[in-house]
Amino acid sequence: MSEFILLADIASDLAATARSTAEQFGFGGPHFVAQVINFLIVAALLRFFAYKPILKMLEERKTRIADGLANAGKIKQELARTEAARQEILNQTNVQANKLIEEARAAAARVQEIETQKAIAAAEQIIAKAREAAAQDHERMLAELKREVGRLVVEVTAKVTGKILTVEDQQRLAEETNRQLAA
Repeated sequence: MSEFILLADIASDLAATARSTAEQFGFGGPHFVAQVINFLIVAALLRFFAYKPILKMLEERKTRIADGLANAGKIKQELARTEAARQEILNQTNVQANKLIEEARAAAARVQEIETQKAIAAAEQIIAKAREAAAQDHERMLAELKREVGRLVVEVTAKVTGKILTVEDQQRLAEETNRQLAA
């Protein structure tokens, strides 16, 4: 019980110290209550007119940022899909280009083969014409040679025999000479 008395005594000393400090700093009960009420009114006004709009604005900004991040994710996905589609189109284009190149090479080979065949055919025609012309020249030269040999035989015979040969003698000698040359 003495402890309670001691505690009560300490409490009364503390209360007296608090009262003297409050009087020293100008603290008064009605004045304090008025200041608490003023503080609560200012706090309520600040909360209603300043804090809530700021929190609302921050929440909207947070929502816009979240939407922006979500849109950025969607944009990244769409970009990845677009890149994949672009790469697929490039691959298809490369395949088609290679196919066209191979077709062009095959067509060029066919054209080259056709042109080669045409050139060979033209060369064979030229060779055939040249052979034909050579054969005709050979026949013409043989005919000229036979006439010349016949004329020379008639001329030599006329000189050797010392007589003038008639036209029939000349023809007979030419025919004999031609037969002997042909054999």
